[in-house]
Amino acid sequence: MSGKDASSGLKEALTTSANKAISQLSRTDGFLGNEQVRIPLPDNLKQVEKMLRQLGMGQKADELVTAMNRAAESAVQEAKPILVNSIKNMSLQDAKGILSGNEFAATEYFRRSSGTAITEKFLPIVKKSTANVKLAEKYNAYADRAAKLGLINTEDANLDAYVTRKTVDGLFQIIANEEKNIRADPMGQASKLLQKVFGAKL
Repeated sequence: MSGKDASSGLKEALTTSANKAISQLSRTDGFLGNEQVRIPLPDNLKQVEKMLRQLGMGQKADELVTAMNRAAESAVQEAKPILVNSIKNMSLQDAKGILSGNEFAATEYFRRSSGTAITEKFLPIVKKSTANVKLAEKYNAYADRAAKLGLINTEDANLDAYVTRKTVDGLFQIIANEEKNIRADPMGQASKLLQKVFGAKL
């Protein structure tokens, strides 16, 4: 198989994986309804959530969790052009490394090449989505105090930053799932080129 065929097949596979992941996550309940990527309150705030529920304020906790996941669902679509650009800029050496690498080598390439840009793209969208959630302000105030006391990680002290980070993690998790499926069953893929590429070695 020529290097050109291998590169073309890999780019097709990555485009397919990225599109499927974004389509799955950007629909209603794409995050909220998927336990694998659902965004919860940070672990160190679980006690606060427990207390709210004991005080009959469980709805407040649910509203915050729902708002965080809705923000993720609204932001994730914006990753598509960034991922597409990452695929276009892939070198033959990158392609060889991915095809001969571990089962998540393509996902790791995406993280290296586009993770920062995606995070920067997601953050303002998440901020806009959570701006109307009154609980977000309360969360940030509480979490900031908790971070200063060492009760929560500083990176989790801001709701928007936390949701953005978890959104990015969720996106790459689903892309990894798609990559694993393609590698495990190349002959089950619709494209003949995909079958050829992932059934061979560079």
